[in-house]
This record gives sequence, C-alpha cells and structure tokens, in this order.
Amino acid sequence: MIGYLGPQGTFSHLAALEHFGENAELCAYSSIYSLIMATSRGEVEKAIVPIENSIEGSVNMTLDTLAFDVDMYITGEYVLRVCQNLMVKKGTKIEDITKIMSHSQAISQCAHMIEREFLGIPIEYTDSTGAAAAKVAATDEPHAVIGPKSLADMYDLEILMPNCADDRNNSTRFVVVEKAPTQVVTESDKTSIAFTLDNRPGSLWTALEMFADSKINMIKIESRPVKKELGKYIFFIDLDGNIDDATIFFALNKIRSHTDFYKFLGSYKKA
Repeated sequence: MIGYLGPQGTFSHLAALEHFGENAELCAYSSIYSLIMATSRGEVEKAIVPIENSIEGSVNMTLDTLAFDVDMYITGEYVLRVCQNLMVKKGTKIEDITKIMSHSQAISQCAHMIEREFLGIPIEYTDSTGAAAAKVAATDEPHAVIGPKSLADMYDLEILMPNCADDRNNSTRFVVVEKAPTQVVTESDKTSIAFTLDNRPGSLWTALEMFADSKINMIKIESRPVKKELGKYIFFIDLDGNIDDATIFFALNKIRSHTDFYKFLGSYKKA
C-alpha cells in the first residue's frame, strides 16, 4: 500500500500513478504531515510526498517532518511536470470570481498571475488542490480553484485559464519515504542529510570544506529554523553519490562528529 496526498486528482496522485503504475494500491491522506506519520506507524508501506518545486523551492512541511518528527528514509524520487489551471463551476466567468482556493504551493506558483488578474480577491488555502476543487464544486458561490486539469473532469469544472503558473517550466520533485533505507546502489545516486551546528564563526564552512576536501559534489544546501530556538538552523544537504561509497561514508562520519544534531535521510537513485 502506497500513501499519497489526496484526494484523487492532485499532483501527488498523478505522481504516484506515474511512478508506481496504475495498478498500484494507493491510499489518500489529507495532509503531508498525516501522510508521513501514517507511514511511520506502518499504516502504509511507503509514501510519495512533494519535497521541492522549481518555482517555489522546498516544501517545508516535508523537510520539517522528516527532520524532526519521524525516523524514516528517502528511498527514491520522481519529477513531475506541473501544469496549473484556474477552474470554476461551469457558467462562471472570470469577472464573477469572488474567491480563489488551493494548496499554498499552487497559490504561490501563480502569485504573479493572481496579483495581475485578481487583485484584491480573497485567497483560501487548503490541504490539497483536490480539497479545494471539492469545495468549489460544492458551493453555489463563484469561487475558483487552481490545480491540475484532472480535477476538472473529476468535479465537472471548467478551465478558464489553462497553464496559468508564473513560469511555464514548472516541475515538482517528489520523494518516496519508507521506514527502512534502500539497499540498492546505482551509478546515479543521491544522498540526503540534515544537521545542526554550533552557532560560532566558521562552523558551516568547516563542515562544507570536508565535502570539498573529499571531492564530493554538493547538489543542494538549504537552511530551516529549528523552531525551538531563534537564530538556530538545521541544514539540509543533497550530495552526489551513495553512502555505500567509502568516500561518502567517511566524509559523513566526519560531518557527524562536528554537528550538534545529525540525521541521515537516505541514499537513493536520482530521478
């Protein structure tokens, strides 16, 4: 059983179908947090969750939950081409719209369009694009939803503005998370870690220098507040390579010895 951010028709649902196949047994959850926690409890074998968008950057709920709330591992990733659409109940015109609903990521990906075309129109954030579509379909008010075109068929909606994201080259990276790390090693792997450091001059440079000294390519670095202490941050880093490689293994051991908190998030095949 594979969990995804539901309901059916969301980008997470599409990613699950494309990555695992249409015959996969899927189970929908109403939020990223509840999905990851359910996987941690063993309700589903694995989950597919959004972690990064090419326009909006990282999905903070995914990063924070994996770092602070569960002991789980990333075992794979999938990149989905995202096409946002503004949809309404049939017969509603653009000038009639009094509210726009969607997931915060979808709203952010269309922020310039909303500012340009719907200045002053209230925005309502929902747990998923599918939840927003269900609300729009159920109300008699002239509301709109932003999301994948699959929701138009599912909820009998009309697409007023197709492909309305601020950047047409819009993609979301999803990761597969499980309770145990993958043992598969390929020629194109990625390793993800998270750690915190002492708040002193040069601590981050010292950590990053270890990667440079070992000639390890760092793909991405991002910081997030640890939430319990103002001014203290957790760093998320993606690296080229697999922890089964001796160079990666010993470099991560060095990093671990220089951190206050360290978490290995997984080695897995690149999308």
